[in-house]
Amino acid sequence: MDKKYVAYAGSYTHESSKGIHIYDCDVAKGRITEREEVAIDNPSFIAFSHDKNFLYSICDQGVSAYAVLEDGSLELMNVASINGMRGCHICVTSDNRFLVVSGYHDGKITVLHINADGSAGFIADEIFHKGIGSVAERNFRPHISWSTFTPDEELLCVCDPGIDQIKLYEFNHVTGKLKLYDIIRSQQESAPRQIEFSQDGKFAYVVCEMKNYINVYSYDKNSDKDRFDLVQNIFTVRRDHKSNSAAANITFDSTGKHLLCSNAGDNTVTIYKVDSKTGKLSSLNSLPISGDYPKYIRLFPDDKHLMSMNNEGNSITIFTVKYDKGLIIMNGPELKISRPNNMIIKELK
Repeated sequence: MDKKYVAYAGSYTHESSKGIHIYDCDVAKGRITEREEVAIDNPSFIAFSHDKNFLYSICDQGVSAYAVLEDGSLELMNVASINGMRGCHICVTSDNRFLVVSGYHDGKITVLHINADGSAGFIADEIFHKGIGSVAERNFRPHISWSTFTPDEELLCVCDPGIDQIKLYEFNHVTGKLKLYDIIRSQQESAPRQIEFSQDGKFAYVVCEMKNYINVYSYDKNSDKDRFDLVQNIFTVRRDHKSNSAAANITFDSTGKHLLCSNAGDNTVTIYKVDSKTGKLSSLNSLPISGDYPKYIRLFPDDKHLMSMNNEGNSITIFTVKYDKGLIIMNGPELKISRPNNMIIKELK
């Protein structure tokens, strides 16, 4: 029997979208069909609990928690305040006891308890970043864009493109409290936007938005010196790229052998091969995404097709990926959706 999958896309709602779009996935054909839309104010990011029984969404009021029903539909459980401006990213601890909200607009990191029933709970800790960035036009103050736990979950890595830093916090898994441990200082005016770890946990990959490159770090939790050591800096765009380009989002295939990076402005996706021993990337190709501002990219569960959330183009474009040739080939017409932000996929049981 073929596996069934459902996809969820968050979208801004200040135009025609109502909130979270739910799609049925045809993985073999690499297509999605919209089933319904769940009304919620500006779901700028959505994330699952680790067991995927619950979905958490950013909203204007804080965080909305949903139960994921057997058929993939969503049932609202509650809305919890984050005591700040609307967030832009959510990550969840592996034990599903805490969720972390990154605040771009107010430079604030907020930790929320997750209740036993999966609903969003009260605030466990909240920290405002301080400092002044080097680019007054945009990065004049802290902007937290992304947070990810190290593979051992000892540290929370918080990307702040406003001050060109990734702050590392010790995380207390009992109280949810944060304590500053160290700081990774990225190159000046690089704007580290997102951090992801390799499957074996030995390497970390940081997307630097304004400089259009990826910093690759080795990660060693037992190191006497710095846990993170820079081993590579590689561009995300071609030499003839558009001058107003900004690296946007990275994702790995399920094997960890390939990494893909979308580039806004340039409106491309670059495919890399990953050296599993050194962690280093080698660029295979960079090709047009047929949309405007590919804010987020998502592979189908079989890795054979790629979806691009084109935030300013109001579309999702889908491509067949040929890793051996470094190619993406358009797979069917674009899907219209107003201001898509990100997408997550769940297998139905």
